[in-house]
Amino acid sequence: MVSTLDATTPKIVEPTIFDLSSPGRVGVRMPESDVPAADSPPPHLLRSELPLPELAEVDVVRHYVRLSKFNYSVDGGFYPLGSCTMKYNPKINEDTCRLPGFLFTHPLQPVETVQGNLALMYQLQEWLKEIAGFAGVTLQPAAGAHGEFTGVLMMRAYHKSRGDEKRVKMLIPDAAHGTNPASVGMMGMTVVTIPSDDRGNVDLKKLEEACDDTVVGMMLTNPNTLGMFDENVEKVISLVHGCGGLMYGDGANLNPLLGIVRPGDLGFDVMHFNLHKTFAVPHGGGGPGVGPVGVGPKLVDFLPEPLVGIIEEGEEDMPPLYGFVKPAKTIGRMKAFHGHFGGGFVRSFTYIAMHGPDGLKDIAQYAVLNANYLQARLRDHYHIPFDRICMHEFVMEGQFEGSDVRALDISKRLMDYNFHPPTNYFPLIVHEALMIEPTETENKDTLDAFADALIQIAKEAKSTPEIVKSAPNDTLFGRMDEVKAARELVLCCWLPEGYDLNA
Repeated sequence: MVSTLDATTPKIVEPTIFDLSSPGRVGVRMPESDVPAADSPPPHLLRSELPLPELAEVDVVRHYVRLSKFNYSVDGGFYPLGSCTMKYNPKINEDTCRLPGFLFTHPLQPVETVQGNLALMYQLQEWLKEIAGFAGVTLQPAAGAHGEFTGVLMMRAYHKSRGDEKRVKMLIPDAAHGTNPASVGMMGMTVVTIPSDDRGNVDLKKLEEACDDTVVGMMLTNPNTLGMFDENVEKVISLVHGCGGLMYGDGANLNPLLGIVRPGDLGFDVMHFNLHKTFAVPHGGGGPGVGPVGVGPKLVDFLPEPLVGIIEEGEEDMPPLYGFVKPAKTIGRMKAFHGHFGGGFVRSFTYIAMHGPDGLKDIAQYAVLNANYLQARLRDHYHIPFDRICMHEFVMEGQFEGSDVRALDISKRLMDYNFHPPTNYFPLIVHEALMIEPTETENKDTLDAFADALIQIAKEAKSTPEIVKSAPNDTLFGRMDEVKAARELVLCCWLPEGYDLNA
């Protein structure tokens, strides 16, 4: 779809639920009460002037269904958000997490009554250990960043348990995820940034200079946020281990490694998993997320408590008894309970079980194929600063010689072509960055349509830049003043004109 509108085109004004209101309309009729009526609240607590809308049920349903269609979703379109792995979420995952035995249980039930839940958690721990090559896994962290914090805590506890108190530095590449330095900062450690070389790898010379006996370890995102697998990863790990440090793997980009390489086999000591990325749990998930952490032999004893374990072996055809166990040198509890059980554990368990080892390997291979296909199609139209075989994503520059169009303009213009924009301005080491990750779930037709749109926008940026800089032009709302929105927040609900909230 090519836009024929510009920034001056009037936008459709959607009626609010107050506009649809009409006196006397009733949406719900309550049954007669079968219990004595309670006393009314004191008059000073009642607001007779509150302008609640009066609507029939059909008006309410149509209003909210219409609004829902304005939302962009992975069920409705392609999400090329680099570093986010916005893959399609299979609907069988939704069915399994709503099974009554999973849905209606509580964390404080006696373990004898939730053996099925504990068996699932134990098996998920075992599968994650096998997939990533680790000796132990905790399911306790509530999100990826929480998993990072958990991992860094274990790294510090390991050094302190050996009486090594002087280690205060964490090495972090400039192509890492932004949460890495934040997690380190929360621990009061010092962040030492390691630059990338001209091929998108960790600069080995700078790394070697930074390695000394004050290093806690290194947090390495591999593949990194450029979409590059570090060609010297084993040398990087050797240098960090050589100075007594530990290697943290940021597992947010695990998707292209499934069934191909196990981070634990490379020498990583600890890594968090993003179940909402790699294992198809919806982003957000309707509540707390899940950020499991896997560890190598050095850190097994420091895992948070409790872990799900077998506390009594089964006999003959009887299953084992599952319960909770406490690691010997545990860093303690990271959360009141474990991560999101139904929203995270059951969905991930289903996804892994459905695919199996061969299917997981296919996921990685198709994710890499799709990213390289898009990169090849766009190479002649956009500058790709680190132009080599990528993994699951790649980064290109959203600017053109002789044009004042920038990455943000390109992203806004993509909305006119019915595509969600890619990640903008990250990683910071690429000027005007557009970070694109197609995932394995998109077919060639979708990838070609997306590439065609970006190629057309590149032409528009040179021939008619004004249509790109005014975008989006065909959406319900035009370009927002994002600076004003950030500085002048409106945090209350909409109220009818003339209604005084403080009256």
